[in-house]
Amino acid sequence: MPSAKSPAEESAVTEKYDGFSAEERAAMKDHARDQKKAAGRRGATRAEKEAAEAQDVLAKIAEMPEADRVLAERIHEIITTAAPDLAPKLWYGMPAYARNGKVVCHFQSAEKFKSRYATLGFSDQAALDDGAVWATSYAVKELTAADEERIGALVKKAVS
Repeated sequence: MPSAKSPAEESAVTEKYDGFSAEERAAMKDHARDQKKAAGRRGATRAEKEAAEAQDVLAKIAEMPEADRVLAERIHEIITTAAPDLAPKLWYGMPAYARNGKVVCHFQSAEKFKSRYATLGFSDQAALDDGAVWATSYAVKELTAADEERIGALVKKAVS
């Protein structure tokens, strides 16, 4: 059956999609680099690996533009205080917090995908289930004391 779209419309649709964006490709490269770095630590003890991964997270946070860095530093502190058993690690080049090697939550800077806000996200490993529909990602532009309490409570619930 012939397409209902004109050749010009078909061409416009084709031209708009050019595979992954530059930001998505960069995130995949970051993930590959993170995996290679982790593989290079195979001879290290678990404690040494976790310490190195925590340092990688702090170094990544330190590289962020100021607005993202301030948020990431505070969120890092909240998460590591609320759930000290979560291990910091890089995930697609961004700070993440894992249990038994599986990411529970992560921070994504606004700069990473040229977004207007940073994001705090939770994976399917997080125990945030609340009925049939619940939030797994939160936009973060600034943090108030109430926001910090909410994030701490979410993280505690996620690992419960």
